Parts: sequence; C-alpha cells; structure tokens
Amino acid sequence: MGNQIDASQLKNAFLAGANNLNAKKELINELNVFPVPDGDTGTNMTMTIMSAAREVAAISEPTIETVAKAMASGSLRGARGNSGVILSQLIRGFTKEVREDNYIDNLVLAKAFSRAIETAYKAVMKPKEGTILTVAKGMADRITELSVAEDDIIVLLEKVLAYGDEVLAKTPDMLPVLKEAGVVDSGGQGLMTVLKGALASLKGEDVNLEISDTDLNPAAAPAAERKSRGEISTADIKFGYCTEFMVNGDHEFSDEEVDSLREWLNGVGDSIVCFSDENIIKVHVHTNHPGNAFEKGLSMGYLSKMKVDNMRLEHNEVLIKDASKISAMEKLEEEKAAASAAPAKDFGFISVSAGDGLTEIFKGIGVDYVIEGGQTMNPSTEDILNAAEKVNAKDIFILPNNKNIILAANQARDILEDKNLHVIPTKTIPQGISAMISFSPDMSAAENEEAMSESATAVSSAEITYAVRNTTIEGHEISEGDIMALGDHGLLAVEKSIHVAVNKALAEMINSDTEIVTLYYGKDIKPEEAEALSAEISAAFPQVEVELQYGGQPIYYYFLSVE
Repeated sequence: MGNQIDASQLKNAFLAGANNLNAKKELINELNVFPVPDGDTGTNMTMTIMSAAREVAAISEPTIETVAKAMASGSLRGARGNSGVILSQLIRGFTKEVREDNYIDNLVLAKAFSRAIETAYKAVMKPKEGTILTVAKGMADRITELSVAEDDIIVLLEKVLAYGDEVLAKTPDMLPVLKEAGVVDSGGQGLMTVLKGALASLKGEDVNLEISDTDLNPAAAPAAERKSRGEISTADIKFGYCTEFMVNGDHEFSDEEVDSLREWLNGVGDSIVCFSDENIIKVHVHTNHPGNAFEKGLSMGYLSKMKVDNMRLEHNEVLIKDASKISAMEKLEEEKAAASAAPAKDFGFISVSAGDGLTEIFKGIGVDYVIEGGQTMNPSTEDILNAAEKVNAKDIFILPNNKNIILAANQARDILEDKNLHVIPTKTIPQGISAMISFSPDMSAAENEEAMSESATAVSSAEITYAVRNTTIEGHEISEGDIMALGDHGLLAVEKSIHVAVNKALAEMINSDTEIVTLYYGKDIKPEEAEALSAEISAAFPQVEVELQYGGQPIYYYFLSVE
C-alpha cells in the first residue's frame, strides 16, 4: 500500500477495528478481575467506538479531516465507562495530530500515537500502570523509535502491535490483582483488538466494514410497542415516503439554518426530526415528495445516508425499525423544551442510578433528573449531556455513584458550554445519597462541591452480588455462584448465603463510632427476606440503628451503608 494512509484507508481501518472489537467484546468482558455479572469493559469500549463508527460510516466522500472529526466527536460523546473514556481520549489525541494532513505517513503516525498518549493520560486523575494506558504508551514509545528507520508503514505497524502484545502480556506483573486473577488487562486487550482489526484492513485482508443497526441500537423497541405501531392502517398514512438523509456542509450550521430547514420540512411533511451536530444536519421526514426534500438538502451541502421507504407498501417493517429511534428523539426534544420553559433554579442535581426504589429515594431528597444506568449499564457522555440539557439551572451537580462513570461525567463537564457541571466523585449509591443530603442552598457552588465530596467519603458502603466465574481475588478462592460482598477498598466476604455475606461484611464495617446502618434491597429480594435480615442485623448489632429501604436495583442483592 506504499508508505502512506489516505482518507479512505483510514475510514475503512477504523470501521474494521470497531467491528473486530464488537465481535470479541464478550471475550474482553471475561477478563474483568472481579467476576461480577456486570463486568463490562468490552461492552463499554464497543459502545464507545460504535458511536464513532456510525459517524465515520456516514461519510461518503472521506477526507482525513472529516474522518478524524467523526472519529473524535462520535467517540467522545458515546464514551461509556473508564475504558471507553480512555479509548475516546486516545482517539481524540490521535485525530488532533492527523487532521491537518491529506495523508498519514510514518512520522505523522508516530506523532499521532504520542499525542494520543498525552491526551489520554491527562484525562485520568491517577494513572495506573498495568492498564490500557501502559499498553498504549508502550506502542507510542516503540513507534517513535522505529518510525525514522522503517520505511514501510505496514511493517512498522506490525512491529508496533507485536510490541503492544508483549506489553499486554506483562500487565499481570505490573498489577498484582491481574496476576492473582490470572488475566491480562481487559482495556489493553480491547485496544489491541481495535488496532489488529485496523491493521488487517490496511493489509487488504477480508474485514467487516458494515456497521449494522443492531450494533448501534442494542435496545430495540419493546414487543408491545412494535405490535401497536405495526397495526397502523395504510389509510392513516397521510405522507407516504419515510425519507432520511444527512446534509454535510463546509461550515458549522447555525441554529437559524437548522430552524429554517425544519420550518421548510414542516410545510411538506410530518414526523420531522431535524438537528445539527457541527457541520452535519440529520433529517427525518414523512413526505409525499422525497425528491424535493433531497433538493432542499442539496442547496445546503452534499448528502449522505439517503434512504426512502414507501410506507404504504412496507409500513409494518419500516415503522418497527424507526419507531424507537424517532420517539426517543422526539421525547428528548420535548423534555429539553419543557426544561427551558420551567423557571431557572440556582442549583440543579443529576444522579445515576438503577432501580425504581432508588430513583424515588434520589428524587425525594432533591435530585431533578435520574439517569437510569449505574452498575448494569454505564451511561455515556452523551447521556449525561442530555440530562444536563433537561435541568434548567446554571450550576448542576452530578452524582455518578460508580467509579466507572466518573470519567464520563468529567468528559461531559468539559464539553458542556452553557452550564457549569460539578462532578461529585461518588463511587457508590450510599455515597451519592450522603452527598446529596449534605447539600446546603446557603453555600456557593464551590463550597457545596467540597462539602458534598467530603460527605461522600464519610460513609462506608458495600455491594452484595454473585460471582459469574471461578477465580482468586485477595487470597479468596471464588467459585461461580458464590455470594460476594464488595467494599470500598476490596473484597469483604465470599460466602454461599446472601444473609451470611451481609453479616460478615457489616462485621468488618461497623465500629464503635457507627450510628446508622441502611440496607437497600434489590429487585430479586422479597420484602419479607429483607425484613428478616434487618431484624437479624439489629439483634447482632444492638448499638446501631438499622434502616431498611427498597432499592429495586438489578444484579446487586443489597447495597449497604454504614455511617
């Protein structure tokens, strides 16, 4: 292929890398040290890169600049979990270096690898060695050494990736928890999987470049919704053609331009979705004259991702496919409009949580908006930005309540322009509740940020769940199905019974200063079981007050709070 990578090769390499990761995400999930049911490094990295892959795949006439921009913006907004955020920052740094060029040669590639490392390390407060960062840094150092002497870009990349595999194999020697569990770093493995897919594409091997809807929209519309929408009569269809396209401009589209296009579309159809992301406008409209809609789009830029379906002939399957996406977009626009119309508050609050009981608890103590997610599905940077749009306050506090969501929240804070997002680095649900209760409307945003952060660290917490595989952690032999109590600083207990695990964990957590113990029971626990356990704990620790709350969280039988 010579000594240069052009825009088309970069586009295909990125799509091949994304698809390679998607194909192997479950293998990467299994490398998580803790054998918890929501070990999700592979899933988080895949959803991050697939967000960017969708934007990259939409580019019909690629330049290095447009591909780089799509790689960066898609991955930044789609970033989920620590591994996904770090991957998005690596991509962001890489694209910053290459976007000014018409092609990528060995020296540009080496500089891009170094820029990627520099950007990613800045995003992590306390970088640990033995992680995805170590693997990436090893390759950046190696490509810097080899790029001057090595002419062939493929040979150069083969040598760099081979060294990346060597560094990955050594990660257990750098992080004792990896060695004990007998695994290499899952994030590092994910990075190598992406790069190997990209290299296979550059070498001309047979790779998958198709980005399917199922990869990008893992949550399909519920069966009942699909059924009801599929039963719409053709006589009810006023506008017969479902028309979609993207307008790609040579400048960042203004609100006025987008509003003008939306108003025009309103005159020729309905079911309109029209919004911009920098120099792209996404359009969906039901109309009787799709050609006119395309002509209008062409007056503003070139078109891509054009699609027309005759709804009178194919209304069942078309509506099934589009219903979830369109209704979600419409709902988001409605919620944003409602938030803007509401009176502005001095302070707003967002919390991440999973479980209807926990949602009610957070709303009851003053949280404006709860992002469903947390342990079982880390929300993306985009999810957090959308939540901030719905809260009409200049200063908004966010409680991630999970160590794997804090980086995505920080990334949203850095992207958000019209509001101040204050990230309280809560790692558990009890920490989030404690932080929220300590908020004082009489203090400034900065004073509250400090007080809420301090309050979060004053509570001890634990999570009770089950093991999904056999492993060894901190000297504990763990078998699949065992009940684990995970504390703030590691494993507290491994037992066969939920009740025993809770009691053992509390025995470790409770001390002479403890006043209150709160149990938040999950959706798999019956109320009478929770009440029996609460009474058991009261009898075992008569000096403390025991509170029982319904949390409704999946996967985790109990969250424990000790204050």
